[in-house]
Amino acid sequence: MPSYFVSVAFFVEKQSGRDRVSASTKSLPTILQLACLDLEGVLIPEIWINFAERTGIDALRATTRDIPDYDELMTMRLNILDEHNLGIGDIQEVIDGMGPLPGAYEFLNWLKERFQVIILSDTFYEFAAPLMRQLDFPTLFCHKLEIDDAGKVKNYHLRQPDQKRKSVQAFHGLNFKVIAAGDSYNDTTMLSEADAGILFCPPQNVIDEFPQFPVTKDYEALKAEFLAAQARIG
Repeated sequence: MPSYFVSVAFFVEKQSGRDRVSASTKSLPTILQLACLDLEGVLIPEIWINFAERTGIDALRATTRDIPDYDELMTMRLNILDEHNLGIGDIQEVIDGMGPLPGAYEFLNWLKERFQVIILSDTFYEFAAPLMRQLDFPTLFCHKLEIDDAGKVKNYHLRQPDQKRKSVQAFHGLNFKVIAAGDSYNDTTMLSEADAGILFCPPQNVIDEFPQFPVTKDYEALKAEFLAAQARIG
């Protein structure tokens, strides 16, 4: 049984002619832990790379693995979409043909048996829905796009700047401990804020700049790091 479940037995006692409902805790976990995951590169392929391959526009291959400044990256993407007259329908057509990374579905189910899982991503709800269906709709915090009536992507709106780190801060405020995993520059503040941070299949430049995080190259290694972190931070 996952460590975050609490079994509570309720019983009714008669006292002074009134019913009194009490709660008796049968098992209270000593560890309240969340697993926070990046989405693209950890559970699903990079959407913009797949779109770049479909359109032949190499500049769209750039991701947060390459450009740390997310505003710079998204501004470049929106300009390219406008230049080539590409809209949300073109992107969603590519996404409809995508699926989770091999082994991701099984890994996510394994993780959900041991932790409460929240995905913290810098993707957009308009992109993620078909892929979330294939992962049995895990909880996802991400951003929104501004799309006009013609289907053109006009702008993007962050749910919150640096939302991955701030989400972990908020979970800490709720007395959760957090183990986080990601692969890119935009994950590193989340990993630093977490009680334990893990890199999953990162590029060499991220490995070199953030040597404090253990590096995993497959889901079996990622499982092992989660279990080690769970024991260490308990």
